[in-house]
Parts: sequence; structure tokens; C-alpha cells
Amino acid sequence: MALTLREAVREDAATLLGFIRELAIYEKAEHEVAATVETIEGSIFGPSSVTRALICEHHGEPVGMAIWFYSYSTWQARNGLYLEDLYVTPKARGLGAGKAMLKRLAQIALENDCGRFEWSVLDWNEPAIRVYEAIGADPMSEWIRYRLTGDRLKAFADS
Repeated sequence: MALTLREAVREDAATLLGFIRELAIYEKAEHEVAATVETIEGSIFGPSSVTRALICEHHGEPVGMAIWFYSYSTWQARNGLYLEDLYVTPKARGLGAGKAMLKRLAQIALENDCGRFEWSVLDWNEPAIRVYEAIGADPMSEWIRYRLTGDRLKAFADS
């Protein structure tokens, strides 16, 4: 298999950005990517960062990433692990890279006494949904995610 996982380091910022752009293209949202190597260096590897990343390599070549952070459950009074993005390059799909990263994140969640491990998926992303269901994850159909960004975020904050 020759897959290896490692924690991302500052020198991986350009690789992460490349994966982020590829993911955005796949999700038909490339125009929304504002990230740069510099903003990734600060937001993931900066001194006040709460975000972490994994790199998956196949025979030493980066083929995927997982970007995550700790969330919090008031009902459990425990941290959770939230997976922001998981991406595997098209040429490496089917090698088990995605499942390996999910498994490592589940291990990190347990090592850190997290009460849950959560993520979101676009409703049309059937290949990802099949993987998530195959590992035993349940969709949270009763929850609807909301978001404020850009001008609407500013307008509400200023109101």
C-alpha cells in the first residue's frame, strides 16, 4: 500500500493550498478560495492556531490532506474533533487514503478524550457519502448548518 500519514508542517503550506484549490474545483467553488500560502502558514501553523492538518503520502508523494480542529459539546462537556476538509487527489482515490486519514482522526479524537468526531459533506457528493456510511458514520439529517460570511457577516456585526 505504501501510504503514510504525518502531521503537516509549515513547509507543507503550498501543498495544502494546492489540495484546497483542487477540492474547490471538485466542489465547483474555485472562485471562493481566498487562501494563500501566507494565510495558511498563519492560520494553521501560527502561534495562536487552533487548526491542524494531516498529510497523506503514497510512496513519499503527497496525495491527500485532512484539516481539522477541536469543537466543543456543551451537552457532553467535552471537546469534539471537527474535520473541516478531507481531500484525496484523483490519482490516489481507491488506495484507502481517505479511510486512513479518517481512521487516524478517529484515533486522535479518542487519544484526546473527544466525545464526537464530526464533519459535513455536500449532498451531491455520493462517493464521499458512500465512504462515510461504509465506516459507520450517521448523517445528522435533523440539523441544518447556517453560515454568515462577507458583507452579510459585517452587516450583521455592525447592526
